[in-house]
Amino acid sequence: MSTVSDKTGVAQINAGRLWGSLMSLAEIGATPKGGVCRLALTDLDGQGRDLFVKWAKEAGCEVRVDEIGNIFARRAGLDNSLPPVMTGSHIDTQPTGGKFDGNFGVLAGLEVVRSLNDQGIQTEAPIEVVVWTNEEGSRFVPVMMGSGVFVSAFPLASTLQQADVDGKTVGDELRRIGYAGTEPAASFPIKAYFEAHIEQGPILEASNTVIGAVTGALGQRWYDVVISGMEAHAGPTPMELRKDALLAAARLIAQVNDIALEHAPHARSTVGWIECYPNSRNVIPGTVKLSVDFRAADDAVLSAMDSALKAAGERLQKEGRVGVDVKQVVYFPPQPFDDGLIDAVRTAGKDLGLSTMDIVSGAGHDAVYLARVAPTAMIFIPCKDGISHNEIEDALPEHIEAGCNVLLRAMLAQAGVP
Repeated sequence: MSTVSDKTGVAQINAGRLWGSLMSLAEIGATPKGGVCRLALTDLDGQGRDLFVKWAKEAGCEVRVDEIGNIFARRAGLDNSLPPVMTGSHIDTQPTGGKFDGNFGVLAGLEVVRSLNDQGIQTEAPIEVVVWTNEEGSRFVPVMMGSGVFVSAFPLASTLQQADVDGKTVGDELRRIGYAGTEPAASFPIKAYFEAHIEQGPILEASNTVIGAVTGALGQRWYDVVISGMEAHAGPTPMELRKDALLAAARLIAQVNDIALEHAPHARSTVGWIECYPNSRNVIPGTVKLSVDFRAADDAVLSAMDSALKAAGERLQKEGRVGVDVKQVVYFPPQPFDDGLIDAVRTAGKDLGLSTMDIVSGAGHDAVYLARVAPTAMIFIPCKDGISHNEIEDALPEHIEAGCNVLLRAMLAQAGVP
């Protein structure tokens, strides 16, 4: 398929080229089940970065790399003193990742540049495509590392010293693969930041909607919970005298679920990890450790959920003769996106005749950090069965095309065309 203009004269992207680029990048770290394993700062990540840089330079972009390894590819504007209109995402994956998470956002940005070149369209402001370092956090913590350092959420020096399970540090691995850049790892003026992404959830597909105009990202509170009872023999110990930590944990897990249901529709609660001691068939459990993950679109709701969890723990201590220690270990406030850019996404979708709805992101993305320093919005497209972080992650070519065309229109509206 060649690049064409629609009836309004606005450029459209080359869908075949974009799909081909996604499939070519997916070959780097391809898994037997059809997914991708390309962990941050491995040799495979280096190869993926090299391919993006090659493509960006062939498209006429100036490429810069900062001290945390973020890659910026700039297409010059008519007035390069203007702050750029930026888009991008990441190309590192989970160990059992797919072809589209992160990769779509990066290559959609590259396709915007290529399509503008094809059409001979020059924007007033520069266009910039960014690849953020270690968004997934599957090899190094923290997650969203590159964008976090960029907005000063994490200090550069200590982040470069973060080590993987083998003791290899971020700084050493950046140098080893050739992406320890010299540009300052600090934010600069950005007119607008857009991030295109698969939804990673089932809402768009379930509602038969092509474009999600993302209004913001859910805030998150994560907890480590320890419930302390008393180990005892399962036979001789009467039920009414037991101090069963696992029974108390089961009751708490049910209440965690209820807390989210009480704050529908955007609240989420998950107990995803549990450890029982001594984990023996005929011993009453003495200690249970578990995780709690709360998410909500409003900070007041997130605070109410926090209070409800602590109150549930206090009740269990009184009722179950157990100790309940609740410790918060992660807090991200809810992050609303820019109203003007959200409306630009809505308008682009509707002008293209695409079904469009507002949606909230339940996952963290680099856009959450960028929103701290620049007007930001996200564009979601459906993914099959809402599945992501999985080798069977999939998206339809026509949805990939639609999302990129929305990105193109939204960026042109911000960058300006004479």
